[in-house]
Amino acid sequence: MHQTNKQNAGTKKTRTSNWRSYLFEFLSIFVGITLAFALNNWNEERRDGISEKKILQEIRNGLQLDLHDISVNKSGHTLGIQSIKLFRELIENNPVDQSNIGRMYTVLTRDFNSIMNLTGYESLKSKGLEIIKDDDVRFQVISLYDYYYQIIYKIEEEAIEMQSFHNYFSPINELLHPYMQFDDLGQLQTIQQPIELHESDKKRIYSFLWRIENNRLFKLQRYGLIEEKIQALVKAIDRVLKHSKS
Repeated sequence: MHQTNKQNAGTKKTRTSNWRSYLFEFLSIFVGITLAFALNNWNEERRDGISEKKILQEIRNGLQLDLHDISVNKSGHTLGIQSIKLFRELIENNPVDQSNIGRMYTVLTRDFNSIMNLTGYESLKSKGLEIIKDDDVRFQVISLYDYYYQIIYKIEEEAIEMQSFHNYFSPINELLHPYMQFDDLGQLQTIQQPIELHESDKKRIYSFLWRIENNRLFKLQRYGLIEEKIQALVKAIDRVLKHSKS
């Protein structure tokens, strides 16, 4: 009987030892898997953080180029408005400075392209928009490239009614070319005054100049708005990049 009790006690002890062994093994596997997942998630977050920083810096660099291109286009439209004022005076047969008449006649109906740097945004879309963790920055990026840049593209290159050269160069040139004087190389030197136009033709040119001016003013207003959006996004990106370094 005594021997039997010893055997039972030994069996219980063995079972307890096995249970503890299984529990330890289970906990070891569980902890190992948990740590592996945590390490994998950390590595993914780290890689995503590096990619986010790289793409945001690429977008920021592109935005600086876009600001330069916008400045060039704005200067062109501003010069175009100055040219409109000059030609109004010219048609009225008022004295005007014609030392740069060739250039002013060129910019009178000149159109501009919307050259926007999309490299950073394309990289972002290939990685996935959600790689930008900051919701506000992500929204600003999407709205700038998919909405505001499209406005500039459409009014500069697609909207027929906004195309000055296509719509107005030929009819203006048809009325003014009899008064043009060219040098031996074929360069425009002067537009002789007095310019004697019928009242209907004069009003026709004025209507063209009025429309060109309004189109340029509208484009300048749109460019000003987009400049504000770009500058706001640059500040937001700088905030994110600065936070990622701390």
